[in-house]
Formats: sequence, C-alpha cells, structure tokens
Amino acid sequence: MGAAYPPNTWLQMGPVVAGVPLAWWALRRWPLNNASVACGCAFVLLHLFAARWTYSSVPYDAWSVALTGVSIDATFGFHRNMFDRLVHFAFGLCFAAPLVEIGTRHAGLTRRMAVLFMVLAVLALGALYEIFEWTLTLGLSPEAADQYNGQQGDMFDAPKDMALALLGCLIPLPWLNAPPQPDRSQSGPLDA
Repeated sequence: MGAAYPPNTWLQMGPVVAGVPLAWWALRRWPLNNASVACGCAFVLLHLFAARWTYSSVPYDAWSVALTGVSIDATFGFHRNMFDRLVHFAFGLCFAAPLVEIGTRHAGLTRRMAVLFMVLAVLALGALYEIFEWTLTLGLSPEAADQYNGQQGDMFDAPKDMALALLGCLIPLPWLNAPPQPDRSQSGPLDA
C-alpha cells in the first residue's frame, strides 16, 4: 500500500526518522521506565500510521462503517476528518508520564514542579509544532500546504490542536500527582 501523498508523507516521517536515533541515544544516557518508553513508542507508531494517509485523510469513518455499520462522523456531527485532532490529543496523553519522569528523575524537580514542567512542555512543544507547520507551508503550493497542514477549512485549527494536547496531558494528572510507590522488587521475606 503506497502513501496517499508521498511528498507529505516524508515531510511527516522525516522528523521521526531523524528523532529515533536521537531518542535511542538519550534513553541510553538518561533511561526512563518501561511505561514511559511504551507511551513514547505508542505515539510514534500512531504518528507513522497517520502519516501513511496524511492526517486529514485517514479513512477512520469508512473503517467504522465497514466494521460496525456506524459512521463516527455522522454520530458525532463531525464535518471534517478528526484523526488529526486525535493525534494531537494523543501527544499530550502519551508524553505526560515521560515528561514528569524526566523532571523528577533527571532534572531533580519535585513531583509538583515536574507536573508543571510537563504541562508547560506540552503547550510549548505544541506551539512550536504549529509554528513549524505554518512556516513549512509557506514554501509549498496552496494544494500541498492544505494537504500537509490539515486545516480542512478551520481557521482555528492550530489553537484547537494545542487545546486537545493540553486536555490529553491533563487527563492523567490524578495518577501523575500521586506520590510514587516504593520499589518492592527487592523486598526481602520480612518486608512482605
């Protein structure tokens, strides 16, 4: 199966191709727990999956109709492809735990400060991505820019995307704010 828009696919996959070796190196130097790494990998896989079609063209509604007979778009009154919004939400959700762990484990922050760092990092990274997306589209033809950018006629696309990333990172806050549980993997018979 070929990509729907090959030039855009490489624009979207390029940062991942460049970032994976950097992430591998960083994880060897500053390790994270398996759950944090799994969250990051889940987002990268979702991103690569979406890049196959270009975010605004992922045929999730057609799949839903084929599998269940129910149109997600008709059920919720969507007038645009919402897969792009799902990926922005998933960004916040998937990177919440790793960013808190980076703050507490490697930056020496208190848990409360690490949570604040995580929220600010998700907002900052979301804003930087939207600025990058905008500057990239300045050099593309209008059709290619629309296919890459995925605005789909919504002039408020960028702030909505950032708001969904924020919502995604706020959902796990009750678990991220809880004090870490002691590591009992090394407990002896008297500790049980």
